[in-house]
Amino acid sequence: MDSVFIKKLCIDTVIGVYEWEKAIQQRLELDLELSCNTAVAAAQDDIRQALDYSVIAQQVTDLVTAEPIELIETVAERVATLLLANFSTDRVQVTVHKPGAVPTAQTVGVRIVRERS
Repeated sequence: MDSVFIKKLCIDTVIGVYEWEKAIQQRLELDLELSCNTAVAAAQDDIRQALDYSVIAQQVTDLVTAEPIELIETVAERVATLLLANFSTDRVQVTVHKPGAVPTAQTVGVRIVRERS
């Protein structure tokens, strides 16, 4: 199986459980991987047959910034649900990084894998 991926999609949004976090925007970095078959798109050299990473990035950004969210786990689940519902993929891997959440760490995060049932 092939895959289309986006690494370090940067999204500034309201994220966090503490009151001070709910008053500011923080950066999230998302890694997305969507399993697919790229052969038809490649053979026809046709974006309409491919997973358009520009459209994927915009839809994910719109979702994550639509409303405040407390947990990065929630972000990951919502993004996975969106990708499975809106794109031709049966399996997604979503990693959400929250750099700066732990001052002594480069980043913290969560990674999930979800499949179409």
